Amino acid sequence: MSLRLPFAALLLLSTSAIAAEPGKPPLSAQTAASGGPLDPAQKRLTFDTADLQIEVDAEREVINATATLAFTVLEKTDRIVVDLDRNYTVTAVTVDGVDPASFANPEGRMTIKLLKKLPKDAKPVVKITYGGRPHTAVRAPWDGGFVWAKTPEGQPWIATAVQNEGCDLFWPCIDYPTYEPQKVTLHITVPKGLKAPSNGKLLGVDQIDDGRTTWNWEVAHPNPYSIALNVGPYEELNGSYKSKYGNDIPMFYWYLPGEKPKAEKLFAEFAPVLDFYESTVGPYPFASEKVGVVETPHLGMEHQTINAYGNKYAKAPEGFDWLFQHEFGHEWFANQMTAPNWDDFWLHEGFTEYMQPLYGRWREGDARYAAMMLDMRTKIVAQSALVTGKPQTADEVYKKSPGRGGDIYYKGAWVLHTLRNAIGDAAFRDILRLTVYGRTDPAPGNFQPLFRTTPEFIAYVKQVTGQDWQWFFDVYLYQAALPRLVVNRNATQLTLKWVTPTPKPFPLPVEVAVDDVVQKVAMTGGIATITVPEGAHIVVDPMARILKQDDAVDAFQAWKAEQKPAK
Repeated sequence: MSLRLPFAALLLLSTSAIAAEPGKPPLSAQTAASGGPLDPAQKRLTFDTADLQIEVDAEREVINATATLAFTVLEKTDRIVVDLDRNYTVTAVTVDGVDPASFANPEGRMTIKLLKKLPKDAKPVVKITYGGRPHTAVRAPWDGGFVWAKTPEGQPWIATAVQNEGCDLFWPCIDYPTYEPQKVTLHITVPKGLKAPSNGKLLGVDQIDDGRTTWNWEVAHPNPYSIALNVGPYEELNGSYKSKYGNDIPMFYWYLPGEKPKAEKLFAEFAPVLDFYESTVGPYPFASEKVGVVETPHLGMEHQTINAYGNKYAKAPEGFDWLFQHEFGHEWFANQMTAPNWDDFWLHEGFTEYMQPLYGRWREGDARYAAMMLDMRTKIVAQSALVTGKPQTADEVYKKSPGRGGDIYYKGAWVLHTLRNAIGDAAFRDILRLTVYGRTDPAPGNFQPLFRTTPEFIAYVKQVTGQDWQWFFDVYLYQAALPRLVVNRNATQLTLKWVTPTPKPFPLPVEVAVDDVVQKVAMTGGIATITVPEGAHIVVDPMARILKQDDAVDAFQAWKAEQKPAK
């Protein structure tokens, strides 16, 4: 998800996702929280495939759908439990073609009681027919749901964005990160004159006698929240990218009529960004499907192979579209490599955010990189640890006051910046590849999407460097406060001391410029003293390579917080 808000604005986004439209029941707590505790019956299943037939009625703002879900039983069960917003009317449910003993969905967790227990290794197929008006997003993409908009010409323009609330806002699923189906097939029926670009590979478009069309897509291993509906009178740009790995990757951009010159400029950014990611991280993970971007009436979201773009072709001093570049990065850091629990949300956002200044460096050099990193620094709040070590819902991580909000982006990026400067580019690249692909030599066909935890990432740092960096991550990830570097100087000596919330030493080396000559000071035990000439000009950490507490930043943030908003 894209986030470019000050922390004060984040606090205003706390619970609006569960607000009700007039005359409509609110979302249940179950539906509003993505990644909450699983029902015991859900733990007895793997989620294998989903076939979704969804008709979008743009005029009435409703959907009518049939979902066919395939599971494998891990241990015998007399129930199948899926998540689906209770505000839909479910008209039929079958299991293996037979009516179940009963089904009920009082709070958005549908329980289907079976006529008899299913044994281990059984492969039940559940068919659910449902319909109604989906939850409308209050403020997409931060608050999830459907966006029912109009193009400038007054035609329907519809999108979904459901990261924080989850897939159950519009299709029955198991709303937990690790319950990725192996395959999802979508059949999206839309009114005459509209198109429905979606995830994965286009299987074909069926024409219906009355002018409606059904768009058929198939996507492998999608994040449940990344399944997306996009409906509009789109025009299309397409091309092919020749990968450095030897394969050809189809590229598509769907945009609104009348925007072709702007759309062509954005489309021209696709190949350079692919060049960067493939050289910095590794192969584009979904080359057999597509690179896909669709213009949306909300800001953006990392929908696998159909990233939402709503930045209105804004210009930036960096010379590239930050939103397109950010969401595209999630194909590696969210879709290929996925956090198995939202407590590790920073693995999605911190890594993707860090790819932005790295892209700036790749394009223009160190000055652009430094400018982008320093711009991020004032946005770090450091009021909560990035990782708790306990399961969390998306909402708990993203919004709950004081929350981790922007820090999963900006602090996460600065942690990676500090780490890369400490261990070097080569080691950092190997760690990235192990984290994303599970190997340092990724190539098309030799990897699959995978899940990664923060401890696994930390273990890769140790594996690649041959050193235990747990002390580093204990401070930067598992503590809220930033490390403080205490500097004392007398006539001929400079003493540096790290102060952290943990009792462990923090031996992070520090660069010091003495009369413009830079030396790296080893901080064994978290403290060091060096001899300096009397009267020498001293600058500590002159290239801002380290994330640390900063009095000037603290004072700036306090001053900003005191300013009354302009009327």
